Amino acid sequence: MSKNFELLQRAQTDQQSAIRTNGGGTAGSLAQRDGFTSQEALRLVQRVFLVPGPDAPRVVVFSAVDPGDGCTTVCARVAETLASEVSQSGTSCIVDADLRSGSLHRYFGLENTRGLAEAVTESGPVRDFMQPVDGGRLWIMTAGAGAANVHSLLTSEALGARIAELRSEFDNVLIDSPAVNLYADAVSLGKLSDGIILVLQSNATRREAARRAKEIIGVGHVRLLGAVLNKRRFPVPAGIYGKL
Repeated sequence: MSKNFELLQRAQTDQQSAIRTNGGGTAGSLAQRDGFTSQEALRLVQRVFLVPGPDAPRVVVFSAVDPGDGCTTVCARVAETLASEVSQSGTSCIVDADLRSGSLHRYFGLENTRGLAEAVTESGPVRDFMQPVDGGRLWIMTAGAGAANVHSLLTSEALGARIAELRSEFDNVLIDSPAVNLYADAVSLGKLSDGIILVLQSNATRREAARRAKEIIGVGHVRLLGAVLNKRRFPVPAGIYGKL
């Protein structure tokens, strides 16, 4: 029986378990943070990362259709949930690959002086460019201080080598990238991963924009693993919704 299958069984029998936050507290299983609930994060982890068999995705890119769709929050929530689920037998990491305007460090309350930009242009173990949170169960690689030429960095052999190193160091690697319809970064990163998860914003993402993003991913020959509808409004308050 594979480790992923064992984790999936455990997750399915405990879907109401709390998710650890960076501050050491807990969030209720249906508590909302920017519209993406803990239960939704757990469901995505189960369906993408904890599927049985050797072909379960381990390196996954998260990208919004358009800027402002909440991709960073979704990616971070999924990483927190995944780290909680595999805390007994593995580690996970999340990488901020938005080298133009990365914001992952603000979500976790971390410094952004050393991260992906430095990891690709400098030598040393990959963990030297990362910061652990939640007791070391989750590692964060921020975007870093900046890159002179983002396109060259994201298409470099050095980046591919770092992604391969992360794959060997961690059980799961989540990569937060810029919007598909804004830059080619997501597709470039997708070629180094096991696939992309698209993030759409409820009542905001246009059908044409979503269709264009899907076409861009297809033309790039990158696997589309699925889509997340972020900031979905509940028909009743979330506190009541959780008791239904």
